[in-house]
Amino acid sequence: MVKDKSFRYPDYIDGKIKLEKYQKIGVFLLIVVLAGFVGWVWEFMLQEIGGGFKALYIKGGNFLPWINLYAYGAVAILIATYKLRKYPWAVFVVSALVCGALELFAGWVVYTLGDGTRYWDYTHAWFGWGNINGFVCPASAAVFGIGALLLVYSLVPFCVKVAQKMTKRAFLTLTITLFTLVIVDDVTNLTLKNLGLPTAMNFYEWLGFKYK
Repeated sequence: MVKDKSFRYPDYIDGKIKLEKYQKIGVFLLIVVLAGFVGWVWEFMLQEIGGGFKALYIKGGNFLPWINLYAYGAVAILIATYKLRKYPWAVFVVSALVCGALELFAGWVVYTLGDGTRYWDYTHAWFGWGNINGFVCPASAAVFGIGALLLVYSLVPFCVKVAQKMTKRAFLTLTITLFTLVIVDDVTNLTLKNLGLPTAMNFYEWLGFKYK
């Protein structure tokens, strides 16, 4: 008798879905890519709304529409909430704390190593009450908590479904290719910046975009 391997949401919540090793690897790579992309779309929309749609803004630091901090945050969330899927409230609270700590740490590192450079600052934001040196605030942590719910209960199941539907060769080709593209892009931009050469920011500004 052939075992039915079709996706069932209750089985996912209960942790009963068993993936093969290549599927686990591919799902992880796909989540990293998609989480960074969703984060880019989110930041893009926030900037457009905040700017009154008066200009096209590019967010992040890469040529591709991908923000690494969101990808790292997604990985941290999945690790921290691996056994908490049955409890959405716990996923929200733990993720808000984990991502808040990650945002605080990342902001401090950039500020310290970049001689006062800030990629974000909640000090003067209308929702920035209770902020810590402008690096993190309760509202931003709560937003990450909500994002974690979407990640755990929507994005991850989607990736699992894709893994189950595609052949091993097609799935690994897709996920490895996408992951390689964003990582090479990320490393390339960091290298260009350290060498004092034009980066993605300079490229998009040359095209007429407002870079943030």
